[in-house]
Amino acid sequence: MSDTKTVRVRVTGRVQGVSFRWWTRREALGLGLTGWVRNEEDGSVRALLHGAQDVVHQMLDRLRHGPPGARVDDVTVEEEGGGEVPAGFEILR
Repeated sequence: MSDTKTVRVRVTGRVQGVSFRWWTRREALGLGLTGWVRNEEDGSVRALLHGAQDVVHQMLDRLRHGPPGARVDDVTVEEEGGGEVPAGFEILR
């Protein structure tokens, strides 16, 4: 069994107004991840992803492409330690 991993992600580009949050939730749930996703005032999207290390990496690869209509310019990933993770996967804001 893989070790679990939690990361905070910031995605920039044309990522708002293209159903990025809904797509992220669907992809994350399909992979069995927990966490959340939200739009930021600066036009970026932030997410917290928690799950098996290899599955988190799969989701990061998917975020680098995004849904149809999105244009991802950059994905910044920060390791997250401790802290509580939601039981499901939520869309915030």
